[in-house]
Amino acid sequence: MKPDELLIAQPHAAILSTNKVLRNTYMLLSMTLLFSAAMAAVAMALNIPALHPLLVFGGAIGLLLLTNACRNSTAGLGCVFLFTGFMGFTLGPMLNLYLYYFANGTQLILTALGGTGVIFLALSGYVLTSRKDFTFMGGFLFVGVLVLILASLAALFLPIPGLQLALSCMAILIFSGLILYDTSRIIHGGETNYIMATVALYLDIYNIFVNLLHLFGAFAGDD
Repeated sequence: MKPDELLIAQPHAAILSTNKVLRNTYMLLSMTLLFSAAMAAVAMALNIPALHPLLVFGGAIGLLLLTNACRNSTAGLGCVFLFTGFMGFTLGPMLNLYLYYFANGTQLILTALGGTGVIFLALSGYVLTSRKDFTFMGGFLFVGVLVLILASLAALFLPIPGLQLALSCMAILIFSGLILYDTSRIIHGGETNYIMATVALYLDIYNIFVNLLHLFGAFAGDD
């Protein structure tokens, strides 16, 4: 192959590789979201009591580490479904609480779900069409997530009025930014592993949904 042909072939190969990662990511993301929803429905049907937040946090971190360790093998796929299934299962008790304590609980859940879908499709669609690089936001978002985690843990022991609402607003902004960041990493070659790309986008969607639901519940006057 001539040097000029090689120069042309390399960007083309990179584009094909990126498109493959993107396609596999969205396919796996769709399946894990459906599986997560199914596990939430199982937990709701069994009326599983809410797990302690620290237990949920610890389980999620452990499964994330396991998924990361297996990301380059077929076992990684099983780990992704194990992680997303666990997250969906722990979501079930919270959804039951909304259905029990709110007369319009079903409407709140569907509104939060629809709002999450709009946010994800709008932000990811913008990145995909504009091809803008939002990876410069990585450092800021990483610090934001750390602050959010520490503040959320503190909120478990410090019942400050309005703190949970402020944290929910903060979380929605941070994870919306992470949708821009994570999608940008995929299309610009910063993330080449579709398993980890799926996990990142799943967490963005999950956290936006949970915090939107909390805000809607608060504005409904029964929080």
